[in-house]
This record gives sequence, structure tokens and C-alpha cells, in this order.
Amino acid sequence: MKYLSIIILSFVLSGFATAQSVNKDLSNKEKVVALLNSFNTGDPTPISYINPNKYIQHNLAVGDGLQGFGEVMHHAPAGGFKANVIRAFEDGDYVFTHTEYDFFGPKAGFDVFRFEDGLIVEHWDNLTATTPVNPSGRTQFDGVTEINDLKKTKANKKIVKGFVEKVIINHEMDKLTTYINPEQYIQHNPEIADGLEGFGAAMKYFAEQGLVMEFTKVHKVLGEGNFVLTMSEGKFGQCEPTAFYDLFRLENGQIVEHWDVIAPIPPKTEWKNENGKF
Repeated sequence: MKYLSIIILSFVLSGFATAQSVNKDLSNKEKVVALLNSFNTGDPTPISYINPNKYIQHNLAVGDGLQGFGEVMHHAPAGGFKANVIRAFEDGDYVFTHTEYDFFGPKAGFDVFRFEDGLIVEHWDNLTATTPVNPSGRTQFDGVTEINDLKKTKANKKIVKGFVEKVIINHEMDKLTTYINPEQYIQHNPEIADGLEGFGAAMKYFAEQGLVMEFTKVHKVLGEGNFVLTMSEGKFGQCEPTAFYDLFRLENGQIVEHWDVIAPIPPKTEWKNENGKF
């Protein structure tokens, strides 16, 4: 891993990774998966899929540019970092992944990459520590992985955006069963059980404990076929500023499965770049 960090820093200095050097036979999705797998293999080739002159970083604990990425690699533990990509999706110039990490401890994460001219130029993510199985015995990673209904991508993104904006943000609970299948709702949130009953019980618990789960703005809606990811901002727990990344699977126009990563947004005094979380 230290070798990989040296390779990254040398790319920064040399400007080696150019559009001409990128393997044009790979899709953007394949490039991202290869980049994340390089944590496991140490293969330096996928670093060339990142634009060394323009890499906008939204992980607020990491410095901007390839040099910031290289610094993280340089401080990897002796065994290095590991990444197991569970799901990967492509939506126009964006690729988003659902990954099981060993990154300063076991983590569940969503990553979003933006491409220009075949190179990665921007990155967002949300990470949280892995947890035991939830009340329904589900993990943060299991469940359906197969992508289908590619022709329904646009419609499914509209459905999910409507759910988050109307039900979650505007609290129009009478519309809940319009968006979520009341007969099948598989839940991978660590604290919530399957079904609408599990969702309702969790909301009741938060209210009784004086806790907050408030979405205020949807920043991005990305999708491929039957899977849609939303990146939202709000407050959680004791009103801490929070980033919510939610992955939904749909069937026949309704949400039937959900994964999420909820992570606090650090105060600006702790940011290592000025790009913001979103």
C-alpha cells in the first residue's frame, strides 16, 4: 500500500494520467471497480483512470486532488485497505458503488464518481462502521444485486425522488404505500426491521426518545434500472448535521428493498478540503 501511495504521488508530479493513457475498452463502471479493487491487489494501473490535474474530493477528511488521495494511502495500516464491491451502477457520467471496506476498521460505504473524457474528476462518499445484523437478520450488504429494468431508470428515479421529497421531507405519510410496497419491504438499515411495521416502529422510537431524523434537501438522484441512490442532507440523532445516502430497489413502480449509510458532517473547522460534502 505504501508502494501504491508513491505511485499516486508520482502521477501527481508527472501528470501521467491523461485521457490518451486510459484504456478505452473499459466502461466507466469497470474503471471504478478496478480502482477500488486495487486496494486489494496494489495494482497501480487504475490510478491512471483519475485525472491528476482535476480531482475534486468531497470526503471532508481527505485533502483535495490526487495528492490528498495519496496521503491517505500513505497512512494505511500494515495490512493495507481492502474493498469488496458488492454493487456497482452507472448513470451517465456518474458511477456509484456499494462497498464493504476495511478502511481504518470495517466499514459500509457508498461512493460516487464523476467522469469527464473517460477520467474520474470528482468523488463523493459516505462511510459508517459495519454493524451486527438488524432486527430482521439482515446485514448492510446482503440482498439482491442483479440489475434489471434498464428502460425504467428514469421512471424509477422519479419515483424515489418523489418518495424522499413528499414522504420523508414533507411528511405526507398518506402517500407512503404509493411509494413503498406494503407487502414486501426488505430493510437493511442496522436498526430497522422489515416491512412498514418496522419503519413505523423506528419512527415511533425516535419520537419517544426525542431524537431527530430530518431530511432537508436531496442533492443527487442517480440510478440504473431497478436501483436508485439518493444523496440527501439533514439532521440525525441530537440534531447533528448529517449526510444520508439511501439505495433503493424497485419492482413494478414501488420500493421493495432499502440500504443506507448515515454519517455526520464534520464542522468546517475539521475539513481538509473546501469542496463541501455534496
